Amino acid sequence: MSGPYILTFSCADAVGIVAAVTGLLAERDGFILDSQQYANLDSGRFFMRVEFRGAGPRFPAGLAEVRQAFAPVVARFGMDAQIRASAARPRFVIAVSQGSHCLNDLLHRWSTGNLAIDIIGVVSNHEHQRRLSEWHGVPFHHLPVSDANRAEQEAAILDVMARGGAEYLVLARYMQVLSGDLTARLAGRCINIHHSFLPGFKGAKPYHRAHERGVKLIGATAHFVTGDLDEGPIIEQAVDRVDHRASVEDLIRTGRDIEAQVLARAVRWVAEQRVLIDGRKTVVFR
Repeated sequence: MSGPYILTFSCADAVGIVAAVTGLLAERDGFILDSQQYANLDSGRFFMRVEFRGAGPRFPAGLAEVRQAFAPVVARFGMDAQIRASAARPRFVIAVSQGSHCLNDLLHRWSTGNLAIDIIGVVSNHEHQRRLSEWHGVPFHHLPVSDANRAEQEAAILDVMARGGAEYLVLARYMQVLSGDLTARLAGRCINIHHSFLPGFKGAKPYHRAHERGVKLIGATAHFVTGDLDEGPIIEQAVDRVDHRASVEDLIRTGRDIEAQVLARAVRWVAEQRVLIDGRKTVVFR
């Protein structure tokens, strides 16, 4: 049978949206494997994710035909919709500076088949992670950056993405602030890991500032990048408990483990079309 496929969409909330989607699938011999929906009563927006496959002769023959079948429903409700094959592996470029823990975790999960994406390249403003990247068979692109060449360097990142057909850029502890132009071009397609439980301790050295304040919980935040530093829609967060005995180095060690886990979950959920942007927030269908 054809499929499976994933439909995700958001639109203005209205009566009959779920009925229209499920009714169309029933008419076309579609079999629903998983369905989740959410209505934001404050904003009046509706969000849905449906995974389905063909279960009979009336089901469309391929992806293009599935999209065509759904076109009237998409138009009727003004949906911002995507339909993809469940088996499709979205392509990612990873940006990193000197730290290896997040990059190493993503490469390991990917190389062992536990992260269903295609990593088509690693870009870095330092040479430190070339050996790790190339050991995994991933092309490494050294792209030094300064205030004098930032526009050219960011154009080179976009060129790496374009040549590899990458949809997403992951900042795996890439210690550079992206320009407003680049963040606009990658809106909803650039994922950052911040070594803090945002919105607390934004910016540089959050573990040092957390230690100074004697915090009892430390954490990490994966979020979409926007033009407002560390203010983008949050995808995933996690925390761990610490106490007065923990040094800055203890916090950093614990924090790095959290960062790697949080970033991996965010990348997986985005790749599986489980994350929809809802203004300054996200809807995550786990």
